[in-house]
Amino acid sequence: MSFRIGRQFCPPSPSLGQRWGGGLISPCPPRTTLDLVAPILERSGLRAGVDFLLAYSPERVLPGRILQELTENARVIGGVSPASAEAGRELYGIFVRGEIVLTDATTAEMVKLMENTSRDVSIAIANEFSRLAEHVGVNVWEAIAMANRHPRINILRPGPGVGGHCVSVDPWFLVQADPEQAHLIRTARQVNDDQPLHALRLVERALGSLQGRKVAALGLAYKPDVDDLRESPALEVARLLAEQGAEVWTYEPYAPERTASGARAAGSLQEALTGAQAVVLLVDHKAFRELEPAQAAAAMPGRVAVDLRGVWQPAAWEAAGFTLHTLGVGIRRG
Repeated sequence: MSFRIGRQFCPPSPSLGQRWGGGLISPCPPRTTLDLVAPILERSGLRAGVDFLLAYSPERVLPGRILQELTENARVIGGVSPASAEAGRELYGIFVRGEIVLTDATTAEMVKLMENTSRDVSIAIANEFSRLAEHVGVNVWEAIAMANRHPRINILRPGPGVGGHCVSVDPWFLVQADPEQAHLIRTARQVNDDQPLHALRLVERALGSLQGRKVAALGLAYKPDVDDLRESPALEVARLLAEQGAEVWTYEPYAPERTASGARAAGSLQEALTGAQAVVLLVDHKAFRELEPAQAAAAMPGRVAVDLRGVWQPAAWEAAGFTLHTLGVGIRRG
């Protein structure tokens, strides 16, 4: 018998015999293994945890480092029975060098959702700080750096939203599990879901009317230096810009053929910048962090730059003739 992990089928360890039923590693609502998967498998007439072994083990890997993290990260394995969890340990012990922790299936499901939801909430407060900073006239990047000098504070970086196939999705599983209790989780998710619209408003304030204006939108991935566009807020910002009448040219160096709805894909950074009235940094890929303002100025008739990641140096862009608008930087008053 073979077992399935994610979308990959793998042969079982010979020492596990023929009793291993399956392993699930995708995020799912709490009790999915017990209330959904086990009953489906038990239609065979066999009993989960008795006649076959069933366990859930959430993955903890980053794009670009999957193999390294697959083997080195700690692994939580939740079985529908102690024997199922032990079988999972034996299986993963073949290649995992990190600590393997055993628990029940529902706890393992909850652990995965808690990890991603905690990050979502942390990003939400950073995004809310950025909005408040704009309102009261503070540079949120400077304020975060100062606050993080506290030994027990680690405020994350704000941006145009939250993306990826886990962090932007998993919190809703907890909201669904108990809507009456998940107030903070729901609010954080709504803050992050609203952030692309906030980014659009920032570009509108910087450029004025978007109608017919060419905008170079740099980056579409959900995080820097990867080619993963799943649930990316950058895609949503680019779509909103196009929806408001801008002529949006996107450039994603890790997937140059991809673009947002209503936008056009540029095959190079130069093509995206040429003729643009404004350049908007959506994703802080290395190539964009190191973009020379003079290079942009040589290609663009416009002199408006919008930094949604807080990485462009104002002095350099202003020296090249640009007006730089940065997410989370308000106009100082008095």
